[in-house]
Amino acid sequence: MFEIREDDMTGEATRALLALHLAGMHASSPPGSVFALDLSGLQLPGITVWTAWRDERVACVGALKTLSATHGEVKSMRVHPDFAGQGAGAAMLDHIIGSACDRGLTRLSLETGRGPAFEAAVRLYARRGFLPGDAFADYPQTAFNQFFHLDVGTGR
Repeated sequence: MFEIREDDMTGEATRALLALHLAGMHASSPPGSVFALDLSGLQLPGITVWTAWRDERVACVGALKTLSATHGEVKSMRVHPDFAGQGAGAAMLDHIIGSACDRGLTRLSLETGRGPAFEAAVRLYARRGFLPGDAFADYPQTAFNQFFHLDVGTGR
């Protein structure tokens, strides 16, 4: 069981996991293909960040960016390696989907890369009903990135 908390990103554990996320994205992506937000990007209005915790250790981070009154984007999903395969990512994604519904959003989208570093995340998104689709917002369509969308109901 994970405790999911809204996070102001001032804690060292959260900052370390976000730094690991950015480093991993740069290591696994071609130059110019990383769209992960840094700390200052995650602090912009319209973005909510959560962390999942177990035994006072951060297990996962995830964020929801509001794109419009009905459309949101899943951002900065990263499971700490110590918690891989233990359901932290699923718990976080379920929380983000639930929060989107609570906010009246009807569509969630995300952008991710291709290759082995992204396969576990893509499987998780597919298990939650996300379907491949077109680029959205101002993302460029490249051979490396891919886009997924989920139509969600309002309220819970």
